[in-house]
Amino acid sequence: MPSTTTVVVGAGHSGLAMSRCLADRSIDHVLLERGQVANSWRTQRWDSLRLLTPNWMTRLPGFGYSGDDPDGFLTAAEVAGLLNGYSEDAPVHTGTDVSRLRATEDGFEVEAGDGVWSSPTVVVAAGLTRGVVPAVADALPPQVVSLHAIDYRNPTQLPEGGVLVVGSSSSGVQIAEELHLSGRRVTMATGEHVRLPRRYRGRDILWWMDAVGILDERWDELDDILRARSLPSMQLVGGDRSLDLNALQSLGVRLTGRLAGIRDGRALFSGSLANVCRLADLKLGRLLRRIDESAGGSGERAEPTRVPDAPLDLDLRSGEIGSVVWATGVEPDHSWFDLPAFDRSGRLEHEGGVTTLPGLYVTGLPVLRRRRSTFIDGAAVDATELSRHLADHLDSRAPALPYPRRRTA
Repeated sequence: MPSTTTVVVGAGHSGLAMSRCLADRSIDHVLLERGQVANSWRTQRWDSLRLLTPNWMTRLPGFGYSGDDPDGFLTAAEVAGLLNGYSEDAPVHTGTDVSRLRATEDGFEVEAGDGVWSSPTVVVAAGLTRGVVPAVADALPPQVVSLHAIDYRNPTQLPEGGVLVVGSSSSGVQIAEELHLSGRRVTMATGEHVRLPRRYRGRDILWWMDAVGILDERWDELDDILRARSLPSMQLVGGDRSLDLNALQSLGVRLTGRLAGIRDGRALFSGSLANVCRLADLKLGRLLRRIDESAGGSGERAEPTRVPDAPLDLDLRSGEIGSVVWATGVEPDHSWFDLPAFDRSGRLEHEGGVTTLPGLYVTGLPVLRRRRSTFIDGAAVDATELSRHLADHLDSRAPALPYPRRRTA
C-alpha cells in the first residue's frame, strides 16, 4: 500500500495551488486526478466560454499573469494550457479515479485506480463537478431533449426548434445569447440572479470589488455563509460588454418567471418575475453605492430591468420547444466519501475548508475562505491558509506519525 503525508484529490487550479503550498512547506504529497490536469476546464465548458475574471486576476501561488493583455479574458482552452504548465513539477497521477475515502486509526485510506493510498491528511480539491438538474425534468415530454449546461458545447448539439433555458446566472445568460444568435427562438425561465455591469466608472466591476475589499470578506465574517455559498453566479460575460436581462430582451430572448413545475406536458412558471428583477436591481444599487462611498462621487446607473408581460405556462408538446438547457448550477460530488462528514442536509460540514474530521480538508468551493474563493484568484489565499492549518495538524500529532512529513531528497 503506497503512503504519503497528504493526498490531494483533484488537479485543477485549487488542487495545484495546494500542491505548490505543500511543496513550499516540504510536505510530501501526491495529486490524484481522474482525467488530465485541469480536467473540468477541458471537458465541462462550452466552446465559446471565456473566464468571467480579467487576466490580471489569474493568480496562483508563485504565478501571476504576465502577458500583454491584462484586461483580456482567457478561453477555457487557454486556462487548461496555463494549468498544464503550472503543474509541471507537481506529483500528479492522471487517469486515476478515486472511488472511496475512509478513515483509519492513523488517518485515511484513499482507494484509487492506482491502488490504495494511506495518508494522515487528505485535501479534497475536486471542486464543482456535477450538474444540478431539478426533479421537474423527469416530467418533460419524451420528444424534448434535456441537457445540462455542464454538458453543453455549442448549438449544434440541440435539435431544431426553440430552446427553453432554465436559469439566468452567468452560464444561463451566455448560453441563451449564443443560442439566439444561432437562429433559435429562446425562452429563459428566470429565477434569483445577481445583476452586474461589466464596467463601472471606467474600470472592470471586479477591479472595484477587489479594490473596496468585497472579495476579501472572510467566510466567518458574513451574516449568512450558507446563503453566500448558494448564490447564483454573477451575470457577467468575459469581454468588454454587459450581458443582463435587458440586453437579452433587446436581442429577442423571451423571459418568463422561474420554472415552477411541468404538468401534463405544460411548463408552469412563477408569477414572481417582477419581484426577482426588482431584488436584483436593489442589490446592484447597494453595490454601486458602496463603490461610490469608497471612491467618492457617483457613476452612471444602468436602467432598471424591464419586466415583460411574461407567459405563465408553455405547451412543451406543441413542437415550439425542442430542447431544454438546465443552467441550474453545479455541485460537488462526494459520493465516494465513506465518512461521517455531512450534516443533516447532506452538505459536507466544514469551517473555511477545515472539516469536522481532523486531517480532512476541502477546497475549490465558492466562498470557501473569502468571497474571491469563487474565482481562480482565490485559490492562492485558500491554499496558503489551509496548508498552514494542515502543517499545524501534522505537528500536533508528530510523535505518532508513521510517515515522514519532510521530503528526504
